[in-house]
Amino acid sequence: MNFSFITGLQKRGKTQLLVLPIWEGPKEAADLGVLKDAIRPALKDFKGTLGEVATCYVENERILLLGLGKQEKATVEALRKAYAGLVAAARLKQVDTMHLLFPQCKQKESFLRGMAEGVLLANYSFTYKGASEKTPPLLKSIYWIDAPKTQILQRMEVIAAGVHFARDLVNMNADDKVPIKLADIARKLHPKVQVVVFDKKRIEAEKMGLLLAVNRASVHEPAFIQATYRGDAQSQEHIVLVGKGVTYDTGGLSLKPTDGMVSMKCDMAGAATVLSAVRTAAELGLKVNVTAVVPATENCIGSNSYKLGDVYRSYSGKTVEITNTDAEGRLILADALSFAARTLKPTCLIDLATLTGACVVALGDEIAGLFSPDDALAQELSDAAEEVDEPICKMPFHVDYKEAMKSEIADLVNSFASRDAGAIKAALFLHEFVGDIPWAHLDIAGPAYPSKPKHYYPVKGTGFGLRLLISFLEGRSA
Repeated sequence: MNFSFITGLQKRGKTQLLVLPIWEGPKEAADLGVLKDAIRPALKDFKGTLGEVATCYVENERILLLGLGKQEKATVEALRKAYAGLVAAARLKQVDTMHLLFPQCKQKESFLRGMAEGVLLANYSFTYKGASEKTPPLLKSIYWIDAPKTQILQRMEVIAAGVHFARDLVNMNADDKVPIKLADIARKLHPKVQVVVFDKKRIEAEKMGLLLAVNRASVHEPAFIQATYRGDAQSQEHIVLVGKGVTYDTGGLSLKPTDGMVSMKCDMAGAATVLSAVRTAAELGLKVNVTAVVPATENCIGSNSYKLGDVYRSYSGKTVEITNTDAEGRLILADALSFAARTLKPTCLIDLATLTGACVVALGDEIAGLFSPDDALAQELSDAAEEVDEPICKMPFHVDYKEAMKSEIADLVNSFASRDAGAIKAALFLHEFVGDIPWAHLDIAGPAYPSKPKHYYPVKGTGFGLRLLISFLEGRSA
């Protein structure tokens, strides 16, 4: 999207849509400048409540009034949502260019961030509809009137592009992102990103028995993807991000019901997010060293499916008894985490995964669960999440629940007899493969692929976690 700046309403030409932001409360003349008298009749019924919109015409020019709520209660997130609603309204009117008056306020730069981010994040479309069914056009140009000129917009454009990249990966057909194709996409992430991909023979040589077990029934071979960006050659810090890469999940022999399988092309949202995080860090030129690790496979059903009751050996050497083949994400993550801990010399490990329905039951589809025995790392991630309004909730890391992992014939079971505390127990299972490295697990099962579009999440895959990770990496870069 092209952002341009105009100084004053009187210096602009006509456009497809002029947007006038209105604070709730008394309408001061300075809010609307020379247009105050022209739109006075429309203001009689317009209160300016958050997200309220109304259209009027002045000398054949279409003007949209946008309510911002009470100024004293305004937040970056509230403005993000209001301007996302503006995008939806503009697209329905087939608008692709608009002039946008910046509201009078003291918090100019932070509020500009919320406004622009709402526009950028909502300006997204993904469809397989035929040409006969027109979708509303994407916005191409925004002309900011009386807005502060700042490099913030350039940064946000890069981050929004990263969110859209992650969304595209999640939303595309499962057949278009099978492991080998996902690896090909990773190879083209960015010129500054070095990518290493292990094929099935190399995975066998590395003895990643859990990844191989999950992959057994698929006609598509697994891939183990490592994408590294080194932005600070002088630093010994190495942040490793591990993303669950189940490109389609049937549940295996523990077969999912039909309704539960419809959305399962999203089960690689963790992989999409960590790959996009490395890509975005490189595009921003952050002074960090970061690697994305993605164990990629399908979890299919067939005569060669891995079997309940059987025991498989992990990369770490620990053995796992399979009690549910639909608890496959923690298996492939176990191999990836132990490989990263042993060979990549990380200073911290963070994994993202659409891991458990239990986390969705606990927190709904807007909040991710955060699990970590490292309070400092957990706080750092919580601060990063708060900075960008991607909500996460620190969950208990109750080690006594490890009793549920005991097996009579193996070191661990992969699923547990009772359904209580399922998200916590899954996190505890992952921790068995981390060692002493500072580690955190983000269960993004809810917000990665919510059931309905909302605010600046216009369709299906949200790219949740990308902005959080970039905020975290920028903090480490600083």
